[in-house]
This record gives sequence, structure tokens and C-alpha cells, in this order.
Amino acid sequence: MYALVEYKGKQYKAEKGGQIQVDLIDAEKGSKIDIDTVLMVSDDGKTTVGMPYVKGVKVSATVGDSFRDKKIIVYKYKSKKDYHRTIGHRQQYTMITVEDITGV
Repeated sequence: MYALVEYKGKQYKAEKGGQIQVDLIDAEKGSKIDIDTVLMVSDDGKTTVGMPYVKGVKVSATVGDSFRDKKIIVYKYKSKKDYHRTIGHRQQYTMITVEDITGV
């Protein structure tokens, strides 16, 4: 059984017991969150697709560790103008563990 959920503007495949890497969540480690924006649910070959969301279905998850991804380098350059800038960026993520998919 799995569900496709929309969380913080991005879509993820949630399976019971699986982990999902999402953008940084402002919640404490170990706290519970519920995601009710479920786009699709598949259970033993039976698939339910929402328009846009499946009613009555939610995904329960536990917040895990927060971490930062590896640094990427962004280089800006304009030819013949003596302009160049180098900046770096490290995206912050939170790992969540899917506990249950209810309402199927």
C-alpha cells in the first residue's frame, strides 16, 4: 500500500514504514504530523485517484532529524562587462517516517 502526497508544494510517494526527505519542517524531532493532501492511494491493486485530493485519507508521520544537503556552487558571469559572482547554497531538509495511511 502506498499513497502519493503533496507536501510543501512537492509530491512524494509515501509507504508505511518508509522515510521521506522533505524541505525543512519547523517542528521538533519526534513530533507527529498529519498530511491530508493525498493525491492518490493504491491498495492491493485498487487505485483511488483524487480530484484534486482523495477525501477522508490522511498520512500520519513522525518528524526525524534535520540536516543540510551538500553545497552547490552558483557562478554568475556576464561577458565583456567584468562581472562575475560566486555564491554557494546548502538546502535544508527534514527526514520524516511514515507511520500509517488511514481512511482507505
